[in-house]
Amino acid sequence: MRPRPPLTNESDKLSGKWPVLALLSVAELFGMATWFSASAVVPALTDAWNLGDGGESWLTMSVQIGFVAGALGSAVLNLADRLPARWLLAGSSLLAGLATLAIPLFANGLAVALPLRILTGIALAGVYPVGMKIMSTWTTRDRGFGIGLIVGALTVGSALPHILRTFGDLDEWRLVLYLAALLAGIAAAIAALFVHEGPYGAAAPRVRWSYVGDILRTRSLALANLGYLGHMWELYAMWAWIPAFLLASFGLAGVGAGWAGLTAFGVIAIGGVGSIVAGSVADRIGRTVVTTGAMVVSGACALCVGLLFGSAPIVLVPVTLIWGIAVVADSAQFSACISELAEREYIGTALTLQTSMGFLLTLASIRLVPVVEHQVGWEWAFTFLALGPLAGVVAMWTLRGLPEAESIAGGNR
Repeated sequence: MRPRPPLTNESDKLSGKWPVLALLSVAELFGMATWFSASAVVPALTDAWNLGDGGESWLTMSVQIGFVAGALGSAVLNLADRLPARWLLAGSSLLAGLATLAIPLFANGLAVALPLRILTGIALAGVYPVGMKIMSTWTTRDRGFGIGLIVGALTVGSALPHILRTFGDLDEWRLVLYLAALLAGIAAAIAALFVHEGPYGAAAPRVRWSYVGDILRTRSLALANLGYLGHMWELYAMWAWIPAFLLASFGLAGVGAGWAGLTAFGVIAIGGVGSIVAGSVADRIGRTVVTTGAMVVSGACALCVGLLFGSAPIVLVPVTLIWGIAVVADSAQFSACISELAEREYIGTALTLQTSMGFLLTLASIRLVPVVEHQVGWEWAFTFLALGPLAGVVAMWTLRGLPEAESIAGGNR
């Protein structure tokens, strides 16, 4: 039998690309289910464990804190670039699933649950950014679309708890966590068996502690990260509080709470479609153009949506749906920019650092929304979020003018 000839052309190198990327997106969605399930079980745990407001907040924020800590540690140690990506993704998904499984098995209060949720967040730092790194090894001119697939899947996943609430109280909170743990286990199996890096990857580099500092000092990377931070200032605060805003607004309009839950699901989930479409458009016309346009629209929505508080849903819902599309449409493109501007051997490190800084910032904006709402009401509670998109627009338009921007989206900037 004659030996198989080596891969010599682009089509040979990319053979099997889309099945791998589709399975990668599924693995990301299932792996991150352990994070998204937390907001679904907090109401039931509040009753089961007699939690106060502080306990509820810590239970929700603990995963985010763990993710930030895990991502920072991973970035400093260059783990996303030095370890085999498929095994890091699989192992991290499995660890997140086991930590989630341990809560219904062993926890009867925050003393056990909080460390387990923090451990879940630490593990997820090896899921989300590593998935984007793997995607970058399969894509060049279509990288915005590829990373948009992952962000789109995660966006739909983050909306699922809100659709669950429309079917009544989740008294069987253990069942929800068992299911999330099972999905994470399936994600680990998919990553281990079917996901692998593509032809555009790089050999594992040496440990380079200083590269985190290099990222922060390099102007093009700093501007792309600033744009991402502006986006994250708005995104998670909007996702966290739009359900409460809609519930209160629909109540004033005499509309049932179930419809508010369905609308919240739609507002968040529709961003998944926006993320994929924006990625395809950005690959053709430029990432700085798409991110700037999305932030202008989302910032405008943050400023004006409160003015419609209490209005008939037929007036309010279209604006919130537009906001839901625009607020996440740019997300994948900041990551795509980083992957195109960073040194090829350290793309995973750069993406992990970016996400850690972004999620750290969300802790502040999420906490501020209810404080502002208490002072001035829902009519003005979201307006300060527009500061993020404003800073992001300035950063991305400045980046567009730099010579290094020629490496973004194949020269489309």
